Amino acid sequence: MKTMQIIEEHVPHIDAVFAPLDRDHTLLRIAGGNETEVYRSDDGRYVIKVKHDLGGDRDDALRAARRLDRAARRFADCLGPEYSIASHYVISCDDEGVARVLLVQPYLNGARPLAELDYTTLSDDQRAHLASQLRDIIRRALMMYRRNGLMPDLYGRRSTSKAERRRLNGPLMLPWRLWSFLVKRNLLRSQNLLVTEDDALVLVDYDPVRRGPLYKALYYGVRFLLFWRDHTLVLVMKKTGRVP
Repeated sequence: MKTMQIIEEHVPHIDAVFAPLDRDHTLLRIAGGNETEVYRSDDGRYVIKVKHDLGGDRDDALRAARRLDRAARRFADCLGPEYSIASHYVISCDDEGVARVLLVQPYLNGARPLAELDYTTLSDDQRAHLASQLRDIIRRALMMYRRNGLMPDLYGRRSTSKAERRRLNGPLMLPWRLWSFLVKRNLLRSQNLLVTEDDALVLVDYDPVRRGPLYKALYYGVRFLLFWRDHTLVLVMKKTGRVP
């Protein structure tokens, strides 16, 4: 299974949806999330994220792109330029003629998700620097929540293939998703926060929660409470390098 995951994350994908950004319509898949497939441009300068659950006709895709752009700007303003990157949205038709939303961001060469970081290999100064940044990010997210009931998704979820993404989002996986949301995932195991080669933290996912008001209120309320748990975990990491 481990070998299959590696293979699926490094095979070329051919689709007309890449036409505005790639001459031969072929890009390498490098990652995937809850709602997104992630590819890298041939020159290694950009990340292209395809929102496969958004689209339809041109007007539908355009409205969706504008909603995403507004949310991205708000979340980037919340975290500030030191923790955020530029996001640009493109509308393109895939092989089936469906208009899709593509997100283009700079590719951060050498950056890794916090979920892949071995904190025990870091020096005391490196752990202290990461802890300081994480506390600052939590503070900014909580400030946004108190002001308007929203916050950026600092955690994220990984999928190794389109098939796995569909399976994990299926109704039978709801207990697993709840366990992952409440227990398994914490800020130190984030997929959405990347640490760069100079030990800076950057958020790469600016998607809003696309559910009804009641779901959003519950989701953000639980995240608010979990931040206090994460504060404790960050302090433990800073002192010992240990992460649950």
